[in-house]
Amino acid sequence: MEMASASLMHLIYEEESFGIFVLVTIILGGGAAWLSGRAVAGTWRPAWQVFVYCLILGGAVRFIHYALFGGTLVSPHYYLVDTAVLMALGFLGFRAARVSQMVTHYRWLNEADGPLRWRRRRP
Repeated sequence: MEMASASLMHLIYEEESFGIFVLVTIILGGGAAWLSGRAVAGTWRPAWQVFVYCLILGGAVRFIHYALFGGTLVSPHYYLVDTAVLMALGFLGFRAARVSQMVTHYRWLNEADGPLRWRRRRP
């Protein structure tokens, strides 16, 4: 059981500590992805641009893993893992900002229906 758990965790991160993955990929990279998603939504650009920015951020996160913690720089597997986490947080940031825009700018037409949704106002 211990070996299966260790190999499963090795699929997600390559460093010795899960804390490094959390710090670099989720907190630093994810924070940048969240802000990128909000910036794209804030300028009323389409959501596919978040995808492009997260691809670039994925390379930056891989470089931080390599430069500071001795990770592999060119690793398609870990690049995809990092980029998937970044894209999830980037699109969440985009969606949260877009909901805020739709409810704020078109308050006569829309109302919030949770943190990531809006709906038409009922007459």
